[in-house]
Amino acid sequence: MRVLFVTAAFKAHLYVQVPLAAAFRNAGHDVRVAAAPDMADIIATTGLPGFPVGGTIDLAAIMSAPEQQPGPPRSGPVRKPAQTEYTQDDPFTELEYTAWGHRTLFNHEKIFDDLIKLGRDWQPDLIIRDPFVLAAAVAARVCGAVDVRMLFGSDTMGQIRAACFGAGNGRQRSLGKPDPVRDWLQPILESHGQTFDEQIVLGLRSVIGWPAWTWQPPDVHYLPTRPLAFHGPYRVERWMHEAPARPRVCVTLGISHRDHGFGQNSWVGTAFDAVADLDAEVIALFNPAQIGSRTVPPNVRVVEFAPLNVLLPTCSAVVHHGGYGAMAAALEYGVPQLIVPNVESTEKWWGPIALANGLEEQGAGAYVCDSDQLTAGLLHDHLVKALGDPGMAANAIRLSREAKSVPSPNDTVRVLEDLVAEQRAPGRR
Repeated sequence: MRVLFVTAAFKAHLYVQVPLAAAFRNAGHDVRVAAAPDMADIIATTGLPGFPVGGTIDLAAIMSAPEQQPGPPRSGPVRKPAQTEYTQDDPFTELEYTAWGHRTLFNHEKIFDDLIKLGRDWQPDLIIRDPFVLAAAVAARVCGAVDVRMLFGSDTMGQIRAACFGAGNGRQRSLGKPDPVRDWLQPILESHGQTFDEQIVLGLRSVIGWPAWTWQPPDVHYLPTRPLAFHGPYRVERWMHEAPARPRVCVTLGISHRDHGFGQNSWVGTAFDAVADLDAEVIALFNPAQIGSRTVPPNVRVVEFAPLNVLLPTCSAVVHHGGYGAMAAALEYGVPQLIVPNVESTEKWWGPIALANGLEEQGAGAYVCDSDQLTAGLLHDHLVKALGDPGMAANAIRLSREAKSVPSPNDTVRVLEDLVAEQRAPGRR
């Protein structure tokens, strides 16, 4: 069958989809990836053919916007919010803001036209989409493809819409309640003879690689899939996989944060101060722009890039921002994770906080704090504990074993093959 993956214009989001896309291709299916034109070179490095859709997206402007940056350091007790908190006060305001973000950043008018035309011309049987790209759900409905989301983190729309309208794909809409997503997409759907329903937002199914111990909203049709890290093309240096002489710690802020000037770069100096007197070899995945004029401690090796699925098997701990790739590699190899999310106002919807909450509950890592509360002393203390706590290491290995029992991308292909066959059965369309 023909399978179209649609990704948002982030390399990290594409990389979440690649293992499943490769599994479909290895099973003999025709696979394509659709994304903004400026993603073409990145898609080419995956070995998958790409379709350009929509216009160029200025990610640097999006990621460097003031609301994405940490404010002045917060004093007082360290606050570790829970993922479940975010829709308790005013979910409709959160829905309005999230709908605005999806519409203005990732779903310009041209991408609707391009995806619908692509759907009609290429006739995919299955569209697997980034949750940001709701235009792909509209295209799936118009061209008759099965619509499946693939989550890269927390289920933002699932959580917000459950708080606003009730749980699940079949939720009953509260009379008189505003729905900016429906108001935006309904006219587009009607112009193609279709109507809005909750499946447009949540998909028929949602592939999710986040572990079961990370909180997700109830009553959504999730397909749990084993998270596997994909890092693109790279060369492996010998030292990366050699056993170190003393404990090794990896510190990384992730691809999107580094490449697009996300505010977390501000704690690079704090990380150096935290590890300067640590009895460990520290591998810092920073580039020259992140380091600037800072002095690199003697026990720190700075490299711009190292594939985490090669490096982390030699590490005793990893400090990261809570992204999918770092989580997947650390989980696969049983490495304790110390999470420092970026500003709470944005990261609450993308997964780092749910991951940090879950790791603490499982005893396999720690939610250190948000980046605007981070101090060298706090991070140092967490690292000392992680390196000296056999219980944390044992729990990380336990989670790794549990992850290996989750269906692999190959298994998920078979589930989705059956789903498409069921939906295409006589009388279903």
